[in-house]
Amino acid sequence: MKSAQERAIMSRYDFRKSGVKVVYAFMVACIVLISLSMLYPFVNTFLNSLKSTQEFFAFPAPFFPSKFLWGNYKESLTYLNIGLHFKNTILIFAGNTFFSLTFLGLAAFSLSHLRVPIKKWITLYFLSTLLIPAASYLIPNFLNLKDLGLLNSYWAYWLPAGANAFYLLLLKNFFDGIHKELFESARIDGASEFRCFLGIAVPLSAPILITLVLLGFSTTWNDFYWSSLVMQEDKLPLAGAIYTKIIYPGSTINWNVRFAILSMTLLPPLALFLFFQKYIISGLSLGAVKG
Repeated sequence: MKSAQERAIMSRYDFRKSGVKVVYAFMVACIVLISLSMLYPFVNTFLNSLKSTQEFFAFPAPFFPSKFLWGNYKESLTYLNIGLHFKNTILIFAGNTFFSLTFLGLAAFSLSHLRVPIKKWITLYFLSTLLIPAASYLIPNFLNLKDLGLLNSYWAYWLPAGANAFYLLLLKNFFDGIHKELFESARIDGASEFRCFLGIAVPLSAPILITLVLLGFSTTWNDFYWSSLVMQEDKLPLAGAIYTKIIYPGSTINWNVRFAILSMTLLPPLALFLFFQKYIISGLSLGAVKG
C-alpha cells in the first residue's frame, strides 16, 4: 500500500474518464505555455547577444543567429567596469542585509515577545505604511538624505533598509509562531532579552532570514532608479551603471553588445534563486502564516 505522501490527488481510475483526461491535458498545456512565456525573455536576450548588428535589425528578425558571435561579450567589457560596479552592489547589499536584519529583527522580536506599550497600534502603524505608494515618499527620502549630507554614499541605501515595514511584519509574524515557553525558560536560567533573541529566535528563524536575504539581494541587484538619484558614477551599483551608461537613450553602443551585458547580469540572480527557491517558498509561507 502506498503511503499518504506517495498518493496523488487523482488516481489511475480517474484517468479512465475522458473528461478528466481533457481537463488534465488542458492544465498541462497551460503550465507549458506559462513556462515558455517566462523563459522566452531570457532565451531571447541570450540569443540577441550572439547576433550581428545586421541580424539584430533584420526584418523579420531571425530567432537564432546564423553565427554565434561570442566576441560581443568581450567587446561589452570595454564599455563597463563590471568589477567596480559589482563591488558597489555587494557592499550595498551587505550593508542593507546587516541593517535590515539587525534593527528590524530586534524590533520584530520586541513587538512579538516583549511588553511594549500599545504594540498593537505600533504594528498597525507599520502595516498602514505598506498602503502608501513607494513613489510618494521618494522625494522626501531624497531631501532628507541631502540635508544629512549622505548623497553619493552607501548610507543612502543602508539607512532606508533599516525601515522596511514589509520585512518587519514578516519577521514579526514568524516570531509570533515561536512558543513563548522557550523564552520563559531561558529567562528563568538568567538569559537576557538580547540573549534570547540571539540564542533562540535567530537560530529558529533561519528560513525567514534566508528568504529576506535573497529578497534583499534581488532588490539591490535590480534597483537602478534610486541609485541614479543618490549615487554618482563611481558609487553606482551594477543595475544603475547599466541604466546610465548602456540602456539610457542616446547611447551609441550596439544593441547586440547591450544584450551581452544584460545576459551576463542575468546569471547571478538566476542561479541564486534556482538554488535557494525552496527556502524562499518555505520562508514566505512560514512568515505569512501565524502559528
